[in-house]
Amino acid sequence: MAAGSGALEPSTTSDALPESLRINPGDIGGRPAILAAMNEVEVVVAHSERATLRVGDVFLKIDADRTRTDVEVRAMAMAPVPTPEVLWRKPPVLALAALPGTALGRLGEPSTASPAAWAAAGAAVRRLHDAPLPPWPGRSLDALASALDAECAWLVANDVLPVGLVTRNRRVAEGALRPWTPVFTHGDLQVAHVFVDGDEITGVVDWSEAGRGDALYDLAVLTLGHEEHLGDVVAGYGTDVDLDVIRAWWSLRSLLTVRWLVEHGFDPASPGCEVDVLRARL
Repeated sequence: MAAGSGALEPSTTSDALPESLRINPGDIGGRPAILAAMNEVEVVVAHSERATLRVGDVFLKIDADRTRTDVEVRAMAMAPVPTPEVLWRKPPVLALAALPGTALGRLGEPSTASPAAWAAAGAAVRRLHDAPLPPWPGRSLDALASALDAECAWLVANDVLPVGLVTRNRRVAEGALRPWTPVFTHGDLQVAHVFVDGDEITGVVDWSEAGRGDALYDLAVLTLGHEEHLGDVVAGYGTDVDLDVIRAWWSLRSLLTVRWLVEHGFDPASPGCEVDVLRARL
């Protein structure tokens, strides 16, 4: 999916970065070698809330909400799975080292990763869910139910999606709104946030939504748009899961995401993305 109209334009040299974003070796514990390959700035994603730039082997994450960055740093320190190294932090900027390997996949594109890599992702998620709970809370059932009401009403009132599509998926989504035993969840475990090298997991990125939540939500977000790999993920996870609840989370996640995507310049109707996920439930 393309970045929104507010995306930052890439520059050809790091000198074009604003002074506040330039890397000072003193800020990173005296690591001037990091600067050697920084001759190009790539915009990974940019919208009105946050932006991520790649400069050589360093990712610069700029977030308007410091709380999200606080959560990300704390969650990575606690997670029992590989995460990017924090190089330095100067709010609102967080600098992270690049992970080896490539993303497990992309929403809207077929994954070239092996079944073993998908199973390894499931095993990594299980290690996370078995870890001690983070001290901060997650989203409550009441908050999710309220958000589902609001988003479905908006989708219909603004003629964004057909009424029948919204009604059917809302009925499916309600299957996710049941009591669960909270675990340590990533909270936004998109397939592009899991990196692999061959059949091995090399790291998981973007922890700003981490917190206490439903284990099946992480599994659902990981397999959203990649239903063909659900069996591999569940096999790696290593325990029985309720597949109907995972499908319910696919509908709920998609219904809650469409408005945000539209308002931030992304296209949820791209092939294989959220609207297609909703259509698959008909």
